[in-house]
Amino acid sequence: MEENNSELQVQSPNKGNLITILSIDGGGIKGIIPGVMLAYLESQLQEQDGEDARLADYFDVIAGTSTGGLVTGMLTAPNENNRPLYAAKDLIPFYLEHSPKIFPQTRGPLAALMGTFKALQGPIYDGKYLHSLVQSKLGKTRLHDTLTNVVISSFDIKKLQPTIFSSYTGTKGSAMDALLSDICISTSAAPLFLPSHQFENQGEEFNLIDGGVAANNPTLIAIAEVTREVFKKSPDFFPIKPMDFGRFLVISLGTGDAKNEGQYDAKKAAKWGFVDWLSSNNSTPLLNAFYQANADMVDFHSCVVFQALHSQDNYLRIQDDTLTGELASMDKATENNLENLVKVGEELLNKPISRMNWETGVIEPVDNGGTNMEGLKRFAKLLSEERKLRRSNS
Repeated sequence: MEENNSELQVQSPNKGNLITILSIDGGGIKGIIPGVMLAYLESQLQEQDGEDARLADYFDVIAGTSTGGLVTGMLTAPNENNRPLYAAKDLIPFYLEHSPKIFPQTRGPLAALMGTFKALQGPIYDGKYLHSLVQSKLGKTRLHDTLTNVVISSFDIKKLQPTIFSSYTGTKGSAMDALLSDICISTSAAPLFLPSHQFENQGEEFNLIDGGVAANNPTLIAIAEVTREVFKKSPDFFPIKPMDFGRFLVISLGTGDAKNEGQYDAKKAAKWGFVDWLSSNNSTPLLNAFYQANADMVDFHSCVVFQALHSQDNYLRIQDDTLTGELASMDKATENNLENLVKVGEELLNKPISRMNWETGVIEPVDNGGTNMEGLKRFAKLLSEERKLRRSNS
């Protein structure tokens, strides 16, 4: 017998044992890498609970920044049947089809120089295709319409403060209850690459850029949003206690970086000027350093909290820090590079589960932790069991 839509959707955390969070980093076309992880995770949930299972049915919160924010919108926006607009398996085809049109490539030896020149004059890409695509896919869907709670980060350059679009604060009719298309365009507006986004909602003006400025890894923001709800004794969480972090089950997905490439060093950077920091060896060192420091600090704090509470097995961070060359770029949307990013994701599934050493800050394989594939399979089982427990208690 088929379940109806209301039975499929996630039940309140107070009906179960866990608070479940999925977090997806920013990173442009490198969103393909977590896309591979998400497709595998959803396939494992479908093995447990049937082919209609979707990620939005299992997570209390899905959080995203930049490309991760776009994925969050795709996974949680309702279609005409009030089911997720996209299944996780649809994410990779989406990136392969649309990335070359969002980030059209120039060819030839002058391409890098022209890119730098464009960055001095304005954003490298005009964003028109991305805006049209997102608006056509998400339509009139607003924040309160998502099929589970979402948290999507952005940064207001007029107020000079983060703007966090959260289901917990963006209630129907409020200023934060913006069109999901405006939210996704805003969180993806990476400085130098895409134009900032201005819109109004309920009389309030927003002037927003990429959420990576606030939190390229949105894990802690998602945890903070939940913690605030627990502290307020929200009916969905009561009687869970504010400091009961042992109940969190968190999957945090990175989009890869080039830590092991060693393409920069202090001797070279000491001579850099404005243009060099914006473009060196077909990359943007300033933004790379900023976004990666941002994401790593969140991972560090998350590791410390979960290990201090002896619940480190409830936190799974999957990240590849061995990217090289064009693979580490957020906008090299050539057919070859996109296909190689899919391979990176597939290979990452078979790499060992790794965790940041809270004393050295170095990412290290977990002893007897198994592979990322095995970790996702284990989490899928936990998520399925939690969902069944909540439904039985409802």
